[in-house]
Amino acid sequence: MSDKLIKVSIYTDGACLGNPGPGGWAAIIYNDTIRTEIAGRDDSTTNNRMEILAAIKGLEASPKAVAITLYSDSQYLVNTMTKNWKRQKNIDLWDQLDALVSSRDVSWKWVKGHAGHPDNEEADRLATNMAHSSPEEQHLTHLDSSGQAHMVNVGNKLETAREAVAKGFVSMQPQTLDLVKQGAMDKGDVISIARIAGIMAAKQTSTLIPLCHPLPLDQVTLDIEINEIDNRVDITATSKTTAKTGVEMESLTAVSIAALTIYDMCKSVDKGMRIDGIRLVRKTGGKSGDILLE
Repeated sequence: MSDKLIKVSIYTDGACLGNPGPGGWAAIIYNDTIRTEIAGRDDSTTNNRMEILAAIKGLEASPKAVAITLYSDSQYLVNTMTKNWKRQKNIDLWDQLDALVSSRDVSWKWVKGHAGHPDNEEADRLATNMAHSSPEEQHLTHLDSSGQAHMVNVGNKLETAREAVAKGFVSMQPQTLDLVKQGAMDKGDVISIARIAGIMAAKQTSTLIPLCHPLPLDQVTLDIEINEIDNRVDITATSKTTAKTGVEMESLTAVSIAALTIYDMCKSVDKGMRIDGIRLVRKTGGKSGDILLE
């Protein structure tokens, strides 16, 4: 199925205590069969700013080449985007939202708040919880109360099936890419060796990244493809586990080491190669739920 046939639904809401005061935003995203919840807060804001920010964050977390319907109980948000209500405040956020909408096919739908719509109610709950949460509750989990690095205790978490997909690429000269494609590099078969290196690296993530938990990996796969249009080698790593914490770092490590291996094996003939675009694109499982970033 083409990505353009996939429809994405986003349910957003914002909340604020005091208006102005501490606030929260939330977005629930349905992309095909994947449901994602995201939320955040601001120490000093307004309800309207949180409504706009929720839409911004929801769109940022959604793919571009799809038809998107965004649902909100904020007439301020929906009518400004559909009926050109005058923009007197929050111009910085409106500019961000306009930039996102300009590259997406977005339809805006108003829903009545607190009327029993499950996803609107859940977005409201998430946003309100974020508004009530303290800044201390949003701290970096690998730092303790005194600012010292420590390993997060996951003992109380449940073991769940988890999966993470990461991507990256190595750009090079067309002549270099052709040598890789033909398996003609002096050091050997670049793609096969990079694939093995990435898999081995995923299994060693907890020894390479100081505060990562060692995980019992169920599977690690590396898809490495020649991209002749962009003159690069594309790398995709997928890691799976059944554990108490996520497997994102394993996939990111696999992509990184596979890219470094490609660089090392080709650097003698191409000094201008670039490793780029290493990022997480999808994760499933765990308390935070499913997250699709592209």
